[in-house]
Amino acid sequence: MNVEALPLAAQLEAPGEEVRSPFLVALGERVRTLRSRRGMTRKAVARAADVSERHLANLEYGTGNASILVLLQVSQALQCSLAEMLGDITTSSPEWLLIRELLERRSEADLRRARMMLGELLGAGGDNEPARKARIALIGLRGAGKSTLGRRLADDLGYAFIELSREIEKFAGCGISEIHNLYGAHAYRRYERRALEEAIQIYPEVVIATPGGLVSDAANFNLLLTHCYTVWLQAAPADHMARVAAQGDLRPMAASREAMEDLKRILVGRSAFYSKADLTFNTSLRPLEESFEALRTQVRSGLALSP
Repeated sequence: MNVEALPLAAQLEAPGEEVRSPFLVALGERVRTLRSRRGMTRKAVARAADVSERHLANLEYGTGNASILVLLQVSQALQCSLAEMLGDITTSSPEWLLIRELLERRSEADLRRARMMLGELLGAGGDNEPARKARIALIGLRGAGKSTLGRRLADDLGYAFIELSREIEKFAGCGISEIHNLYGAHAYRRYERRALEEAIQIYPEVVIATPGGLVSDAANFNLLLTHCYTVWLQAAPADHMARVAAQGDLRPMAASREAMEDLKRILVGRSAFYSKADLTFNTSLRPLEESFEALRTQVRSGLALSP
C-alpha cells in the first residue's frame, strides 16, 4: 500500500506504518527551535510547563497530539505567544500580510536596513554612529571570553567596563539563579532590560559583557543593537565547557550526560541572532594574549581608531 497516496486521516490509521502529521512535525520543530534559542533543556521546559518530559519529547518529534491547554503551558514556559509557537503571526491582519510580502525573499542586508529604518520611523532609532560605537557590547555564550577580554579591551580603550549580569543582580538584590527560582524568567528579562537601559544612559564610553541569553529576548537585543557596537565572541563547544569548568562551575557537566549536545543545540538556536553583531571574533584560534591583540586590532579598526 502506498501510504502517501492516502488522505491524511487514512495515513494516520494505516496499519504497520508510523506516519506523522506534517503539522505536528512542523510544530515540534518550532518547539525545539524555541527551546534551543532560550537555552533550556527539555527537562527544564517540562518542569516549567508542568508536563512530563516524555510528553514534551513526543510533542517535539511530532508523535504527540497535545491538547490546546498543554500547548499553552509549553508556550508560557518558552516565553512566547501561543500564536508564535503554532505558526506565523504575520497572518493576523492585512497590514501584516502586506508588510510580509514586501520583506519576503529579501537578503539579510536588506532586512537589516529595513529594521533600522523602521526603528527610526517609529521613534526607536538609536544614537548617532559615533555615540553608538563608543559603547562596545560583547555577546556570545558563557565561556567565550567576554569578561576576560572585555576588561582588557576596556583598559586599552580607557573605557568603563561592566558585566551586565552583576548589574542585573544589583537591581534584583539577589543572584541570577535566585531571580529565576524566585521570580521566573519574565522577571529576569525585566531586570535585564532595566540594567541595559541604565548602562546605556550612564556610560557614554563602555565595554559591556552581556549574558549569553540576552539575544533570546528580541526587545532587549534590539535595544543593544541600536545603541551599541556589538562583537560576537565565538568559541568551540569544547572550549566553552572547559572554560566554565576552569572557573570552578561544574554544573554544566553535572546537569546532564548530554550537556555537550545541549550546548551545541543552544549555539545552533542562537547563532542567527549572534551573527547580527557588527564584528565576529573566534577566541578558540589563539592563546589568550594573541587573542586579545587580534581582538584589539579588529575592534580599533571597526571603530576607526588609531592602532
